[in-house]
Parts: sequence; structure tokens; C-alpha cells
Amino acid sequence: MLRIFGFSLPLAAVWLTIAAVGCAWAGEGTTYPIVIKHALGTTTIDRKPERVATVAWANHEVPLALGIVPVGFAAANFGDDDGDGLLPWVSEKLDELGAGKPVLFDEGDGIDFEAVAATNPDVILASYSGLSQADYDTLSQIAPVVAYPQSPWSTDWREMIRLNSAGLGMSAEGEGLIARIEDEIARALSMHPGLKGKSAMFVTHLDTNNLSIVNFYTANDTRVKFFADLGLHAPKSVVEATTPGQFAAGVSAERVDAFDDVDIVVTYGGQPLLDAVRADPLLSKMPAVASDAIVMLGQNPVGTAANPTPLSISWVLKDYVDLLAAAAVKAAGTAK
Repeated sequence: MLRIFGFSLPLAAVWLTIAAVGCAWAGEGTTYPIVIKHALGTTTIDRKPERVATVAWANHEVPLALGIVPVGFAAANFGDDDGDGLLPWVSEKLDELGAGKPVLFDEGDGIDFEAVAATNPDVILASYSGLSQADYDTLSQIAPVVAYPQSPWSTDWREMIRLNSAGLGMSAEGEGLIARIEDEIARALSMHPGLKGKSAMFVTHLDTNNLSIVNFYTANDTRVKFFADLGLHAPKSVVEATTPGQFAAGVSAERVDAFDDVDIVVTYGGQPLLDAVRADPLLSKMPAVASDAIVMLGQNPVGTAANPTPLSISWVLKDYVDLLAAAAVKAAGTAK
């Protein structure tokens, strides 16, 4: 049964609602119904789901990490080197579970509702997504839907695990997964104490033919939130440019001095972009650029995994932290 109230609640209210109806945390048994309030409504799950479908980016990684193979999930549309619709950490997990490739939904033009319905799911997980209210309402005619808690595309990896595992009736297992990932991150950071206290900015993209606008992810975005897990922090300039509900923003390059508080710049691109930025009369004045404290990520699995998800964190953690640590060493010499 699905009840739609159509308003947003603070994240704390989500967890209070889940706990109030008996969705268990560690050491407790799960009882039903499970009720989950989120930004697009209220979802009631009457019994443990047996057929799990997911839509949008990476939601399938939660059931996979907990040993459940979804009946269908979105095909990868970024960083898929071999074009099979699966990112490498997903392929490895499917192999580990002895599972073949599930149904992959083509979301190039949005949610494929017919394909989702054809998998006959008991629940649809979408806690990390950009679902519109219309998307949510349509999916809810197929099965109960777990949507994002506050804003589109702003659910961090912990929230994704908590909400999606709650939808599976596996909250205790979800908490265990979070603890394991946190331990891995702590071990990786212990090798790179120089990261602590540095500020980092994640630039969405730069056009080598037009560097007049600096587009970047705001403090709402999961990539920027992940910096905190890695000992970094979002600089004041990025925080002040962050508005509720927005995961990206842009600033004219003529105002590049606003980013004098940035120690490390992370972005997508290769050597041509790096050369263009270094040669640009405005962007080259950024302290992070002047000190060469730049992490260039390709459109490949490592670049994809900079947006942290339950399975990708372990897969990319060492490589990503090594890249950031190398940039932090260069940033250490930047004059303030």
C-alpha cells in the first residue's frame, strides 16, 4: 500500500518514521509494515520484498552488497569501458554471487517504466535519484518506491544504504555495511595524514574552447560530501555558492579570485584540458592551479567512482586517495 503526502521532511524524520514502525537496526528483528517518508511521499512496505528493482544511479549496489541480485536495474551510462552496461565493481559482485546479468533498464531518455513493470518487482529502490513527482507516481503504480529523503541527486552513500536497506527490510545489515566501509576509509586515510584539513573543489567540467565559466559541484553533491570522508572539506567559496536543492553552480572566470581558498581542484579531463587551464590568464591565477594541485579524472571507472557508491568506494579508494594525497603535497607549498 502506498500513501502519498507530497511534502519534504528533514532527514531525521525519515529515520524516526522507519524506527517507529519497527524497521530494525542492529540486533533487532524486522517487523512489518515498514513505513518510509521521503521527499516525494510516504511508502509502506507490507512484507519482505522478494523481487527488487532499482532505477537511477547505483541504487542496485545496496542489494548487491547485501547479497541480493535485483531483477533489474539501470544500465551504466558513464564510465562503462567495455559497453556491457555494467561498471567493473558491479560485474565483480555479480560474479561473486554467481549471478548472470539481470535486466538492464536503458535510462538514456528517462525511466523506462514498461521495462521496470515487466520485471514484476515487489519494491523499487531510488533513494539516490532525480525522480520527479510524476516519475514517482508512475513507478508507484508498479510497486512501492523508496525515493530520496530531501533533494534530487543529493543523497550521500550512507543515506543511500540506510534508505535502500530499509526498503529491503535489512536495516541492521545496512548499518553493518556502512561500518565496514568506514573502516576501509579510515585505514586508507591513515596512510595519508597530509589530506586532513585541506580544502577541495570538484569542478564539473571545463571546455578547452571556452574557459569563461567555472562550473562546479556544490556542497549538496555527493562527490563534495565524500571529501569530508577523506579528511578534506569544502572551501568557504563553494559553501557560500551552495543553495538548497542545487547540486551544481557556475561562476564567471572573471571572479576566479573567489576560489583563492581552494587547495585542491578535482575535475574530469585529460592533458589538453590541463594545458588549457594552466595557460588561461584567469584560471591560472587560482592558487590550486598555480601549485599544480589538480586531480584530473577521466571518463573511466576511476573517474566514475569519485561519486561514491556502496561498491565503488572499496574498488577505487586506494587510487583516489593516492591522487588526492599527491595534490595535497603540492598544495602544502601554496602561499596563503
